[in-house]
Amino acid sequence: MKKSLVPLLLSIAWPLQAADVLDQKNIGMELARDIASETISACRAEGYNVSAVVVDRHAIVRAALRDDLAARFTLEIAERKANMTVMAWMDSGEFRKLRGDIRPDLNQIDGIIVMEGGVKIVAGGYNIGAVGVSGAPGGDKDAACARKALEKLAERIEFAFD
Repeated sequence: MKKSLVPLLLSIAWPLQAADVLDQKNIGMELARDIASETISACRAEGYNVSAVVVDRHAIVRAALRDDLAARFTLEIAERKANMTVMAWMDSGEFRKLRGDIRPDLNQIDGIIVMEGGVKIVAGGYNIGAVGVSGAPGGDKDAACARKALEKLAERIEFAFD
């Protein structure tokens, strides 16, 4: 091999290596808290007592709120719905409809549940997390509360990253 080709080959191979430091877009605590709070407020307006859990893009809990009269187990169910959303990167209800064939198997995995009520959070084109809701009389109503909260905070979410 000619010596003049070595620098060229090295310059091509260098970018193919994994980065030593990652720069990732992820949801911050304040935004997560406000999404959870607005979700509970949206459900309260409909007469539902729910829990809302916001997880980041790695399914790590960033905010968890349980309304005063929401059942104790709604926190865990909401978190599992949010985790399912992160795993699939689509709303949990949509995934449930598309992949009913594997739902029983996935429900055996610790930390996720294939139920409607998990909604992804996207900012600036990046999947930055998900909100899971539990406690309304049906997952469709859980998801509707989350969507109302995301709509209310849409401008803030969209411009969260410069």
